[in-house]
Amino acid sequence: MRLVRFRERGAVRWGVLEGGTVRPVREFRYELPLEVEDRQLPQEAVQLVAPVDPPRNVFCMGLNYLAHVEESPARTVPQDPVWFTKATTSIVGPDEDVVVDPALTTQLDWEVELAVVLGRGGRRISADRALEHVFGYTVLNDLSARDLQFARGGQWFYGKSLDGLCPVGPVLVTADEIPDPQDLELWLRVNGQVRQHGFTRDMIFSVARAIEDLSRGITLLPGDVIATGTPAGMGFGQNPPVFLADGDVVEAEVSRIGVLRNRIVFTG
Repeated sequence: MRLVRFRERGAVRWGVLEGGTVRPVREFRYELPLEVEDRQLPQEAVQLVAPVDPPRNVFCMGLNYLAHVEESPARTVPQDPVWFTKATTSIVGPDEDVVVDPALTTQLDWEVELAVVLGRGGRRISADRALEHVFGYTVLNDLSARDLQFARGGQWFYGKSLDGLCPVGPVLVTADEIPDPQDLELWLRVNGQVRQHGFTRDMIFSVARAIEDLSRGITLLPGDVIATGTPAGMGFGQNPPVFLADGDVVEAEVSRIGVLRNRIVFTG
């Protein structure tokens, strides 16, 4: 099932995307089946928003692809998952402009990631049962202000949590349609040019291993988002570094999920 969130008459609702139409969900919950209305809305007639609700924790894995580690300043392969968070206020939806203040950053970078949305919470979840807690998968672009991220002793949270730096969407694909999250392909394009290409099988720590590690000491909740890291191809890893500019269109794509498209707008 492919789920979306959309605006209708001032309210935000969930719906099931079927072909080119959206069927509204009567009452959303993180379990299946969901009851849907009979009416159908043309997809082009609705405004999609980020398919996460409520916007709970956004947990992110750093340095989870070997080739990305090799292009990073540390170049040290982690022995355990590296965690940080993004502020929930940084979330924006598909086709939404990412508005950035150039007084805060001039080094905006991209990171395509597979994102996991939990349907069941828990603590001390074992890896062999971890995927049972997943409700679905979506695409996340971990936009990062590199000048802020690497300043002040290393401000990962601040440099990744400015308003708009967490595009998510366009859909949430339920876990039954993606039985193996380690069998997906990722791309990121800037103005149509491929900047990143990778496979989730190349993760250092799998989705199941990530859930196991995170839940050892943190109680996870339904609706929590886990971003699972990014393959190589960062702007800061190029020689010379390349960063996003005003008007750039960024497309983050994960196979079997879809394309998350956002335009970058620098404005003071």
